[in-house]
Amino acid sequence: MPSLFDAPDLPRPAREIAPGVVHLPGALDLPQQESLVSQARDITRSVAGTPVGMRRPLIGGGQMSVHVLSLGHHWATNPYRLVRQVAGHAVPGVPGNYQQLAVEFLRQAAAISPALAPWSEGFRAEGGLVNYYPPDARMGMHVDADEPSGAPVISLSIGDTALFRMGNTLNRHKPWVDVSLLSGDVIIFGGPSRRAYHGVPGVQPGTAPEGCGLREGRINITIRQVGE
Repeated sequence: MPSLFDAPDLPRPAREIAPGVVHLPGALDLPQQESLVSQARDITRSVAGTPVGMRRPLIGGGQMSVHVLSLGHHWATNPYRLVRQVAGHAVPGVPGNYQQLAVEFLRQAAAISPALAPWSEGFRAEGGLVNYYPPDARMGMHVDADEPSGAPVISLSIGDTALFRMGNTLNRHKPWVDVSLLSGDVIIFGGPSRRAYHGVPGVQPGTAPEGCGLREGRINITIRQVGE
């Protein structure tokens, strides 16, 4: 029975973990991680106390344990939809460096998974989420289905190690593929797995490396194309 988290000292080559899903270990170095965390903090502070500020969204009758900041398009819930403003407040824009990172990582991933190749040049960073996971947070199995685009999602991990669970396109149940995401890792999912269920069952406290910009918890930045 595999443990919840992989041993960090084992070899971690870049690989396709499911059709159209590529894991790029250590793709972000520590200075890049620290810079992204600082940038996310600045954006979060700029909209604090407004309807587009970072929040713990209400899902159905419950509240997420993850704090979410929307960029480019606000992820509204009950019902799920993407909007450009909330109560007259514009959603913060997607930083320009997100576009550069998305294209760079898509090119690397497309060399491993042919399913991602069609998006390696024309991807547009039109939306994003900055998700902050406190040490005890998790995210249930879900499908990213609000964007009309079938473009891949580029997901960056900074801070504590998290378990990423990639499921199937039919339901929340097995088969799953579990991958430990360390600080600096990138996951890209698209192609046949773009609408697959996925989640984060847990975060391993105390594993954030010194110099990443976080003392505890995890930041997950997802970069998305919204339109076709």
